[in-house]
Amino acid sequence: MSTDNPIWNSMPVPALLVDRHDNILNLNPAAETFLNASTKAMAGQPIWDKVMIDAPLEDAFRRARVHGTPLFVNDADVGTGEGPPVQCNLQIAPLTESDGEMLFMISSRELAGRLTRSHGVKSSAKSAIGMAEMLAHEIKNPLAGITGAAQLLSMNLSQEDLELTDLIVEESRRIVKLLEQVEQFGNLSLPAQKPVNIHDVLDRARRSALLGFGAHMAIIEDYDPSLPPAAGDADQLVQVVLNLLKNASEAADKKGVIRIKTYYEHSFRLRRADGGGRLLPLQVEIIDDGPGLPQDIQGDIFDPFVSGRENGTGLGLALVSKIISDHGGMISVDSVPGRTVFKLSLPRAGKDTIAKYEESH
Repeated sequence: MSTDNPIWNSMPVPALLVDRHDNILNLNPAAETFLNASTKAMAGQPIWDKVMIDAPLEDAFRRARVHGTPLFVNDADVGTGEGPPVQCNLQIAPLTESDGEMLFMISSRELAGRLTRSHGVKSSAKSAIGMAEMLAHEIKNPLAGITGAAQLLSMNLSQEDLELTDLIVEESRRIVKLLEQVEQFGNLSLPAQKPVNIHDVLDRARRSALLGFGAHMAIIEDYDPSLPPAAGDADQLVQVVLNLLKNASEAADKKGVIRIKTYYEHSFRLRRADGGGRLLPLQVEIIDDGPGLPQDIQGDIFDPFVSGRENGTGLGLALVSKIISDHGGMISVDSVPGRTVFKLSLPRAGKDTIAKYEESH
């Protein structure tokens, strides 16, 4: 099946084409996201090495190929070796007029949520942010009045009553800070498309983290020095990395380790339903050894107001997702206890972008 087939590219569930020797021939875009790998990287690999299924399928798979009949498996645990398995339904069928090739499809509600979270801020999330932005401006004014009134009252109160007015002032300021974070979504300008040395971005964020919130962490660099420039806005990308480093630092109860890894993946592409897409070859991974994200929120972690921390606002990762989406990139996460990986996939700067930047400097 051709990679430019619109039906193949539009399928919302992971689908793999397997040859008569059980080696992977092709992946659709959803399968590339599920396996966190491109067709080029997976081609020729044994399917049973890359898709781990908690069911004795090999013999049934062979019989389905020999007899030309479909095979259906419900509620099987399916994993890739990089994260926790997902309970899925499998549909397997031989391709007609082929040399033993089989079509392998994987579907589940949880998996659909996992695939969706990798593609930026959802429309429902955008609506929630828009409503919150509108309310934020209206709420901040009366809050300022409440804070001022509490401060005036505190001038003639006993120590016991002062504790109450101090609480009013403190909580009012906390709400204002939260509202200001919400307003960032509306005030954030589109990224200036310039060539960016991603390692400069990472170094700025790393040094800032080690001087502040990440002073108790060890941050290890694992860089590909040959990485070409990314296309984007350096300041906004620093904000993204700082948010991810802050989350990793706060997740660690004691001294922990954060690893920042960069590498180039030639064929990594963000695909659209029409089969088009954009190459995103620049990969940045922020890896920590903390307790991991709660399983019940992993599929929604990039939505506004969803947080894995007791007092978290749930806005940091939503803002990160928005910035990366505005850059035309992709963010995804895999998390198990002891290992959480946030992966950024970004476009490289084109020759025109680099030339235009050099002319202006």
